[in-house]
Amino acid sequence: MSDEAADEQDGRGAGPEWRGWREAAQEALYGPAGFYRCQGPEGPAGHFRTSVHASPRYAAAVARLLARLDAALDRPAELAFVDMAAGRGELAAGVLAALPGELASRTRAYAVEVAGRPEGLDPRVEWLAAPPGGVTGLLFANEWLDNVPVDVAEADAAGVRRRVLVRRDGTERLGGPVTGPDADWLERWWPLPGPSGDAPHTGLRAEIGLPRDTAWAAAVGSLARGLAVAVDYAHTRETRPPFGTLTGFREGRETRPVPDGLHDLTAHVALDACAGPGARLLTQRDALRALGVAGARPPLALATTDPARYVRALASAGEAAELTAPGGLGDFGWLLQPVGLADVPL
Repeated sequence: MSDEAADEQDGRGAGPEWRGWREAAQEALYGPAGFYRCQGPEGPAGHFRTSVHASPRYAAAVARLLARLDAALDRPAELAFVDMAAGRGELAAGVLAALPGELASRTRAYAVEVAGRPEGLDPRVEWLAAPPGGVTGLLFANEWLDNVPVDVAEADAAGVRRRVLVRRDGTERLGGPVTGPDADWLERWWPLPGPSGDAPHTGLRAEIGLPRDTAWAAAVGSLARGLAVAVDYAHTRETRPPFGTLTGFREGRETRPVPDGLHDLTAHVALDACAGPGARLLTQRDALRALGVAGARPPLALATTDPARYVRALASAGEAAELTAPGGLGDFGWLLQPVGLADVPL
């Protein structure tokens, strides 16, 4: 066996240019020249649109959830709102703006992001590189876990689950078999068919979500008491996509995944694997409707009696419809994890 073949078999690749997707994406997204460190003033919003950017009604709904949590916590003297993967702090600022005065005065907002603090952000928002420890309140992770890098496994012609290796230009090849805790995770949460004589499963892929489970557990563990919420495109064990979901984004367009620092790299999240005891899984459609976001059109008569109000109500209904739309943002998964609470206040 050649050295290159041996390297390929044990998963290391033929040299430093061949790496597993987790290592490659970590550098491409969060390294010194990574995608999330070197954005322009518009930040990630210049490359993709999230619920936060779609409408201020989203921040208002999160503010209502924070108010419900405040009541469930018996109105603590200080209530934390932690915005994970905060981008340019849009959600944290929007939540503060939507809170009633007394609650806003007790709320301490944190934005957690690897990039530097943007100019013009509400000075009440504290900018951190990691979530604060021991706080009481709401930790909200909107489209964070999909950017926590993971390795990719693919079944080869013999049905063996191998780690996918990648170069900086996005070229892929198969490395060594998946073993250890990663193999255990696949077996429990995303089983790929094993070896088969006629090899009908060649090319089936899975994203190994163990790093996301670990990252989410650490984020939840930063709360002394309260609620942690993860919102992302997601799937459950019964609906895993057969060829994975890893993809790229650049300047508002979906692209093939390329770990070059110029593209966002994202993969849907196995939220059921992240969930701890007492957690609830909802669609965004159901969660936002429970928080008062509905897309009903205003009565047409209002256009005659109060045209300006009708136009505002119509625009608001359109934004609500986008946030809850089937096949779009409404299909996002919400994982709600209570910490020191008997139930989820939703």
